[in-house]
Amino acid sequence: MKMVKSLLLGSAAGLVAVSAGQAADLPVKAKPVEYVKVCSLYGAGFYYMPGTDICLKVGGWVRAEATDPTNGNLTGGNYTANAQQRQTNNLTVRARGYITADARNQTEYGTVRSYIAVGLSTTDIGNSPGPVGTYSNRAFIQWAGITAGIAQSFYDFWSTAAIAYRAGELQSSDTGDSGWWVWGYTAQLGNGFTATVSAEARRGNQIIEQGSTGSLIGAGTISGATTALNGYGGWQAPDVVGNLRVDQAWGSAQVMGAAHEVNPLYYGAGSSIVPINGHPSDQWGFAVGAGLKINFPTIAQGDYFSSQVNYAHGASRYEWNGNNSTADIVNGNSQAYGVLSDCVFGGAVGTTATSCELTTAWSVGASYEHYWTPQWHESFYGSYLNVSYDTNANNVLCSLEGGGNGSGVGTLAHATPGCNNNWSAWTVGSRLQWDVTKTLYLGVEALYSNVNTAQTFNGLLPSALALSGTGLPNSATTVSSQHDWSFTARIHRNFLP
Repeated sequence: MKMVKSLLLGSAAGLVAVSAGQAADLPVKAKPVEYVKVCSLYGAGFYYMPGTDICLKVGGWVRAEATDPTNGNLTGGNYTANAQQRQTNNLTVRARGYITADARNQTEYGTVRSYIAVGLSTTDIGNSPGPVGTYSNRAFIQWAGITAGIAQSFYDFWSTAAIAYRAGELQSSDTGDSGWWVWGYTAQLGNGFTATVSAEARRGNQIIEQGSTGSLIGAGTISGATTALNGYGGWQAPDVVGNLRVDQAWGSAQVMGAAHEVNPLYYGAGSSIVPINGHPSDQWGFAVGAGLKINFPTIAQGDYFSSQVNYAHGASRYEWNGNNSTADIVNGNSQAYGVLSDCVFGGAVGTTATSCELTTAWSVGASYEHYWTPQWHESFYGSYLNVSYDTNANNVLCSLEGGGNGSGVGTLAHATPGCNNNWSAWTVGSRLQWDVTKTLYLGVEALYSNVNTAQTFNGLLPSALALSGTGLPNSATTVSSQHDWSFTARIHRNFLP
């Protein structure tokens, strides 16, 4: 019995020892999984980044659209070198896709926000279906009233992209689609009132010079299409922008202004840089404007009217951000044109030199959005731009266009009668959209463009323009006002509402 008892006790002890050894080999119990938590502080779609107090929202959208005719250009389209002939690309298609990231958290001075929107974009005119370019229009930080980075100009009010697919063809200041570099501060005044002052990227148009040989700075054509800021000196100062705005239940309103430095290159430079010739004095151009938006829920939920008016002197891109050179449309053997610039000067250093004569422009745009049903809504819109040159600037341009003699101040008494570089353009259209869901829509748009042309002394296209798209020499192309239509279809899907 003692032997049996000893064996049983020994076996039990061995089992305990083995069990203890096996238990020692087991892995340590894992920590609880840290699940992503919803952040409700800033609206739908935000969640806490694990281990931080930062709330992040990832979104984006995808879009495909086709326009015909559009002159192979979905920005300036009908207004930019629109030849309307066999070589013209009437059908243009585009696809875009964006990824957006919005990160926010609290500090002792309020919410700090960083936002970025980057994506892919391709425009195809029938010969380049492959390469897709990167595209970005937002990268900014907001904190304690400061907005810094690529956002939207604080001058803007009327949102053309909200009511039109071909927003770049509307004569407006809107930078919403392309983005704009800003560094601004917004003060909350209470009761829906805010005031903002901002340093921004300069909105330059071309500066036109009549060189000593009658040439033009840079591209050698009035269009200045080869260089975005043709005729400008290096960047020395940002545009200074300010606004006073109110947002309430009835709608919103804003008054705004901008100061823009105009610093031309040298006299008689032509396509070269000759510092010894001297240059016109730097000047500050300006733009002022006002905007109004009124909601009309009594007509239909979502209905609203919106408009903006602008006046600029030496800062014409605040009138038409989508075009910074020359508007022109061709029809048969006739062509309309209008020179858009910030200032015009000419002559050589000494008694023939002129100052840089600032260009005057004004514009107005308006739209109405109507909801036929909660899913079907339509916008009706229109815009108008008027550009005018003083006597000195007009005579310098006329001399360049073959309607005058001499250079600089010598042109002032020699412009040929009938030459008038004042011109205007206007656009009207309508967009009908079906919101299939909160994140998917389809739409169509019809848009009409018109240029009331500048006038030459002989009724023929000036050779200095080098813009003739008629297939005829400039001397056989007549000048007359022209128009064009375009039609767009779009499908768009947001990742988040």
